[in-house]
Amino acid sequence: MSLLWLQSSPATSHLRTIICRRSASRYLAVARWIHAGTSNPPYESKYAEKLQQKAKERGLELSELRTQAKEEARRKEVASVKSARLSQAHPQRLDKSPLERSKVSGTSSTRKDSSPVKPIESIINVPRLLSTPHTAEQISALWTAYHTSRTGGTGRGFICASVPVDLYKKMLNIGKRFPMFVIPVPREGSPAISPEGQESGVAHEFYFLQWDFHAPPSPPSATGPDPFSRVPPSDTTALPQTATVLFTPLQEYKLRQSFATPYLILTFYPNFAQTHGIVLLRGEITPSTATAAAAPSVDTSTARFLLSQIDAQLLAMGVQKFYLWGDGSEDSSQGGDRSAEKLLKQFHEYPEEFNWPDLLKHASLTP
Repeated sequence: MSLLWLQSSPATSHLRTIICRRSASRYLAVARWIHAGTSNPPYESKYAEKLQQKAKERGLELSELRTQAKEEARRKEVASVKSARLSQAHPQRLDKSPLERSKVSGTSSTRKDSSPVKPIESIINVPRLLSTPHTAEQISALWTAYHTSRTGGTGRGFICASVPVDLYKKMLNIGKRFPMFVIPVPREGSPAISPEGQESGVAHEFYFLQWDFHAPPSPPSATGPDPFSRVPPSDTTALPQTATVLFTPLQEYKLRQSFATPYLILTFYPNFAQTHGIVLLRGEITPSTATAAAAPSVDTSTARFLLSQIDAQLLAMGVQKFYLWGDGSEDSSQGGDRSAEKLLKQFHEYPEEFNWPDLLKHASLTP
């Protein structure tokens, strides 16, 4: 893939759960909108006394206990999706190349910290790649070739791109300010009804977007990581943060919220940000239940996924449209920056002013 980079209503009451580590007051209005009108699950009334006792033992309010439980369930769900993806991996080939999963003598590709992000060393052989000169264009081409060869040589289930580090930093800063949003994907042959019941010219399916941020990786080295090094990177050598973006169908999120399964996970790898000025993007589409449970010997070229390649690319393009401002594109010169910023601010800070037609207009790929 080449880089292309609600007035409120009961129908959207579940939309804006803000799971963030910042000031709670900033998202209070949005949180109230999400949970307005939702009834307590049946088990809460049945086990109310036990829940109250558990909350008291932990020194928490009942609402805080529920929030912690939902967040833990969401982390387990994401981990299980990644585990299903790993089960489809091909056996290691004998002809090792920089883009084959291989181990360098004396090093391990297994990440020792608690990050849920799959380490880039488990995808490509970074030390071997850096052992010979490569330009940014060559690394991008190898990254694309590797993912194109996946799934029996079809490339299905993956999208990829390389992002200039300056543009990535812009997206990162905006993502931290507005970590959640909704991206529309056009649908042909379906009733053109918006989530708040308004008719529109083209039918759309809406996907709930959520950013997450992780510690920066260690600077890459041709000799591999030093497992005994305890010296933290200085400000001049520290890489940008790693980031992930999860996409979940809005309807499923409204039903299951933090228990909903993400259909697409974008991961930004900043490992080559300093050495080559690029950030590698990897998009993993969640396989269907049948595909995830299939034995490794099953032909993966016929694998089925929860999202099509085209829809995955449209969602990735949506990240650029709403989280990359001032990139010099035609859309920016025509006021696209102001429209994207206005919609993100309304979604997070003034949800009662959020307008679905404006969202569809800005998200459209055609004038």
